[in-house]
Amino acid sequence: MFTGIIETIGTVQEVQISGTNRSFWIESELSGMLKIDQSVAHNGVCLTVDALQDGRHRVTAINETLQKTHLSTWKKGSSINIERCLMMGGRLDGHMVQGHVDTVGNCLDVHDQNGSWLFTLRFPETFAHLMIEKGSICLNGISLTAFSVTKNSFQVAIIPYTWEHTNMHALKPGDAINLEFDMVGKYIQRSLALQANG
Repeated sequence: MFTGIIETIGTVQEVQISGTNRSFWIESELSGMLKIDQSVAHNGVCLTVDALQDGRHRVTAINETLQKTHLSTWKKGSSINIERCLMMGGRLDGHMVQGHVDTVGNCLDVHDQNGSWLFTLRFPETFAHLMIEKGSICLNGISLTAFSVTKNSFQVAIIPYTWEHTNMHALKPGDAINLEFDMVGKYIQRSLALQANG
C-alpha cells in the first residue's frame, strides 16, 4: 500500500530483456536503503526489488505488467518517481494507492500558469465511471486531485514542489502516463454492479 507522495526520483541505468520480461537497474538516493524482496512503487507500479548493487536496485516487470503500464517505454536515462510502501502508524498524506495500474493515459496539454502548471490528460472512456470531479487520481504514482472531468479527459494542477520533486516536469503532450483510479471508487462500482446483476 502506498500514499502517492513521491519520495525521490530515480534514473534508469540499464534495461535487461529476458524472454518477455524486462529488468531495470535504477539509481536513486533511496536505492542503498532498500532490501531485496521489498515492494516499491515506480511511476505508480508496485514492483519487487530483486537485486542490489553499487547504490542501484533492480526490479523486473513481467509481460502482464508491461501490457498494462508504460514500463515498456522505459530506457536508459528515464526519470522514475519512487515511493516506498506505507508504514503502519504513519500519516496518509495522499490517498490509498495500491500500485496496481489500471490503464495508460496520455498527456494532451501542459499549460504554465506562472506559478503552477495545468495538465490536461486523456484516459480510455471505459474507465469513465471511476472518475469524479475533485476525486483522487494517481498519475505515475503521484496522488493528485482531478477536476474538469469529462467522459475521457480530466485536468490536474501541479504546485512548484511537485513539479520539482517528481517527473511531471518532464511530461509533455503525447507522452503516456500510468493511471490508477481511486480504490474506494472501484469497490463501490463493483458492489453496485453485483447488486444490479443480482
